[in-house]
Formats: sequence, C-alpha cells, structure tokens
Amino acid sequence: MGSTAFLRKMLQDVRASYWFRPIVLLVLAVLLAQFTQAADRAGWGAVLPQRLLDTQPAGARAVLGVIAQSTIGVAGVMFSMTMVAVSFASSNYGPRLIGNFMRDGRNQTSLGILIATFAYTLLILRAVQDAGSGDGAVEMFVPHLSVVVAIGLAFVSTVTVILFVHHVPETINIANITAGLGTRLCAAVEQTAGTPDARERDAPWPDGAEVQAVSAGASGYLQTLDTVALDRIAQDRGFWIEVTAMPGDFVDRQAEVLRVFAGPVLTDEITQDLRGTFALGSARTEHQNLLFVVDQLGEIVGRALSPGINDPFTAINCLNWLHAALRAAAELPPGERLSSSGRLRVRSVGFADILARGHGQIRPYVAADLNVTQAAVELLLTLAARLAQGPRRALVEREVRDLLAMSRGLLKDPVSQAALEALESRVDAELGG
Repeated sequence: MGSTAFLRKMLQDVRASYWFRPIVLLVLAVLLAQFTQAADRAGWGAVLPQRLLDTQPAGARAVLGVIAQSTIGVAGVMFSMTMVAVSFASSNYGPRLIGNFMRDGRNQTSLGILIATFAYTLLILRAVQDAGSGDGAVEMFVPHLSVVVAIGLAFVSTVTVILFVHHVPETINIANITAGLGTRLCAAVEQTAGTPDARERDAPWPDGAEVQAVSAGASGYLQTLDTVALDRIAQDRGFWIEVTAMPGDFVDRQAEVLRVFAGPVLTDEITQDLRGTFALGSARTEHQNLLFVVDQLGEIVGRALSPGINDPFTAINCLNWLHAALRAAAELPPGERLSSSGRLRVRSVGFADILARGHGQIRPYVAADLNVTQAAVELLLTLAARLAQGPRRALVEREVRDLLAMSRGLLKDPVSQAALEALESRVDAELGG
C-alpha cells in the first residue's frame, strides 16, 4: 500500500474510531492543567473575586474529588448507552450501519469532554497542598484559578450529558438514519457530477498497445483509490491506465486492479508505485463508494418488510431517498470518465448502477407488500416522466413492469390483484402498452 491512498484510508479509520477525539481532548486537558497550575504559581489567580480566593485545601479537595468521581462515572454510563444504541441499530437495521454510529462526532466529543474533565481535575487535585510544620515545611497551596477552571469544565460536562441524552435517541430513530443515508447518497451523486475529470470523455486512447496488468498484491475490499496520483504516474511514465476494480470491490492477491497500456515495462518499483494509489481494508466503507450507501438503504428495506417487523412506512421512506438520488444521477453523463490529461480511464458509477443496485436487490421484498409496491411504482413513473426517451427511461420502464410482474405472482388475494390490475392500467397509459 502506498502513501497517499493509505493515508486517506487511515484518516477514514480514525474518523470511525472511538479513541481519537477522546485522546486529543485528554492531551489538551493535561496541557491545560499544566498551564493553569503555572498561572496559579505565577499569581494570576489574584484577578479572581475575593470570595473565590477563600477556598481552603480541604474544600478544594472536596470539590475536585466530587467532580472527578462524577465525570468518570457518567462517562462510563455514556459509553454503555452508546454501546446499547449501536447494538440496537445493528440488530434491527443491519450490521453495516454500525460505521455510521462510530463516525458520529458528537458521541466521540461527548465522551472526550468527560474524560478530559476527569483527567484535568485529577491533576489539579494532586497539586493542592496543606501547610506543613517543621524544618521541611511545605507552604499551603490552593490553585484557585485551576479550581475555577475545573468547576467550569464540570458545568460544560453537565451540558454535554444533557445534549448526549437528547442525541442518543435521535441516532436510533429510523427516520433520522434513513435521512442521513439519503443525504449522504445525494451529496455523493452531486459530487460525482461536479468531478473535474468527468468533463472529457473522448480523448485519444492507444489502439493495439501492449497491455500490462497490475494485481492487488493483497486480499481485501478496495477502500481508497487516488486517481490524482494515478494520473500523475500515467503522465510521468507515458502510460495510459484503465481502472478495472472500483472502491467497494473485493479483490484477492492475483485480482487485476489496473490495466496499463503502452509505456515502459512494469518493474517492481513501478508496480509498487501503482499499488500505492489504492488501499485495501477488511470491509466496505462509504468512502468513494456511493453504492454502499444504496446497499444500506436496501438492507433497511429488506429488514423493514420482513415478517417479524412488517414496517412498510420505513421502506417507503427509504425509497423516497433512493429516488432523490436517482433524480440527481439522471443528470450525470453515462459511461466512463477520463482524466484531464486523457491518460486515466475510470468507470463512472451512474444512474443505471444506482437503479439496478437499489431496485434490483429489494424487488422481492417490495413486491410482497402491496403498499410499498404502489409507492415504488408511483416513484418510478415520476422518474420516467422526467427522463427523455432513451436507454435510461427504458431501464425505468422495465423495472416498473418487472416489479408488477413479480408482485402479481406473490400477492394472490383478490384485493391485491385488483389493485395491481389498476396499477398496470395506469402504467400502460403513462408508459405505453
């Protein structure tokens, strides 16, 4: 694995971790404790009101001890609540959604604030000294400024707990989960539409050039692909490069990831440079892989329509967000993308991929529920009405008819059959018989 792609993968892993932000806040708390103690010894605490300077060592220890015990205890409760929420979401909505909870910055920051308050208070508690007697007497020292800061952090922690308790139920609200997935999916589609290397698609490509394959060199899911670095290598070496594996694909050691046309013979050094433009991991992620978000919405639909849950409204909500992304994807150019230099070819994930992955995998679940079938047909007809005659509209029309055909085979009761006949008549009227 190479530098840029591996670094991006590490940043994604750090973002999805529960240790990074708390550790950063812990380090900041230690530095703050050193600074406020130094300020107290330098006499900066004299700026405080007199009533705050009357605190005795015993009183300071009591206050700091209560803050330290309370914050670390509440931090444990917050961590337990988070794990319960993650477990609940995993069992009810699908294990692939765990990453969304792990990436929740508010949960990470809330836990970090309480841990940082505990560490800061503990360090200040150690600095409080009683007056001693005898030759080796120790002068009484109460870091008044530091104690005031600890009390301030205690109030910050209290507000944090209130906000956290409010936030946890929101994170497991299925409407918020689907809205989060749908928003990220639409944003990913729009970002693809605005990608600079999507502008030029007809640049010259060498014909009859020798093809050299670059294998993955390891097994795992392709998580990160650095197209900028690939394009730079192609220009520097005189290559034309085609990417044959996309983020989200599982590859083994011998699987082909890149095809290199023309240019010098691949040496071990060049091969390592090329492999350095992608990074593998143990699981699929949303990074550079909008189809994974589509899969998550599909998984929620499948679970929502299972006999044990039977929640058609959640399934319809997921379909609404899926079609919001499809309408955005309808504006994307089809086919492959070439870099601005014309030397790098990357397959573009577009309208047909989202439609096939989104509707294709959930069709058996949707077809078994009349309400969801009616909602899906309505959305597909609206989508078809926005498309001009062509391959994309043909795909939508075929999806409508395949869904109705499957639903006719699954729903045998007279009421459902009558409703499906009415839907078919409407489809024939709007799309043509």
